[in-house]
Amino acid sequence: MSSEDIRKSQRDAIVAIQQLRALSPSAAQALAIQGGLSRPEEELAARGISPVASEQYLIFTLEDFELAVKAELVQGVERIVDLTPVPNVAPWVRGVINLRGSIISVVDLRMFLDLEPLPYSSRTRLLSLQYNEMVICFAVDGVNEMLPIPPATIISGNLRPMNIPQWVLPYAAGSAMFAHRTMVVLDVPRLLFSERMQHYKVSG
Repeated sequence: MSSEDIRKSQRDAIVAIQQLRALSPSAAQALAIQGGLSRPEEELAARGISPVASEQYLIFTLEDFELAVKAELVQGVERIVDLTPVPNVAPWVRGVINLRGSIISVVDLRMFLDLEPLPYSSRTRLLSLQYNEMVICFAVDGVNEMLPIPPATIISGNLRPMNIPQWVLPYAAGSAMFAHRTMVVLDVPRLLFSERMQHYKVSG
């Protein structure tokens, strides 16, 4: 890999953070607190993969696992704030927030995936994901960094034999083995438009 390729990779990562900052002013601060820009150039070089071919992903944590979502589907990253409760909804719908003029539902992703709920902490983040007109804000354990993941490192297809926990399997697009880490790549449309997500109301 040439020095120009490395500089291009670094510029791409910085641009991704700037785009996220434009969407959410607190996003860059959240990333700075919990991590930072990773330096995956060495791994890309070892694999003979050009960083130009990589897509930017936002990496977040849940139950000691790292999950990845395409940066283009991330509307913002916010610190936990006071939520306005909503009656007659599933317990995993924690309420709504006013996000830059729009009222957005907040879903506790741990509870949605039937994991043990945890008290929110200083690391908890609200991760807003958007696909088409659907926007949902997810409470996650933490947001780590923006990372360029080459498509060649993502394994899809039959995911059951892979190191993917059962609780996230229905919403997994694949598993990425990259930068000495294993990350679950989320299928955001499948999550947002899942039958369970669409049937969040309960009888009063």
